[in-house]
Amino acid sequence: MSRIGKKPIPVPDGVEINIEDNVLLVKRPSDDRVHRSLHGLVRTLVANMVEGVTKGYERVLELSGVGYRASKQGQKLVLALGYSHPVEIDPGEGIEIEVPTPTRIVVRGADKEKVGALAAEIRSWREPEPYKGKGVRYEGEKIRRKAGKTGGRGKK
Repeated sequence: MSRIGKKPIPVPDGVEINIEDNVLLVKRPSDDRVHRSLHGLVRTLVANMVEGVTKGYERVLELSGVGYRASKQGQKLVLALGYSHPVEIDPGEGIEIEVPTPTRIVVRGADKEKVGALAAEIRSWREPEPYKGKGVRYEGEKIRRKAGKTGGRGKK
């Protein structure tokens, strides 16, 4: 089993995490509503961390539009999104960015939250617009298209 990273988890008071027979068990002190919700939260966070450390997470973004391009300079991602200047994004620690083609960006890492946040930040620089569909979108994301103006003339 390969290991991609490591990450500590803050555990709320009352919730316990035990390791029994190579299995992580999350226990709560009572069936109160607060303890049940914290139990589910901690269990999900632990499950996401285990998956992230063993397999890792990735989000794929696609660029569509004339002149929209992505490239990598060192660790930084450089985007040409129709602005007067290139947009430079630093991935931060624990996140890896790959640009297999100029219109495709792959964000990888062990922390699901950081991977999703960086992918959302990249997308926020030029969200897909509904008339021509230009912009940065997640792989497989459907963009609802709208009809543009009609070519008819007004009243005479």
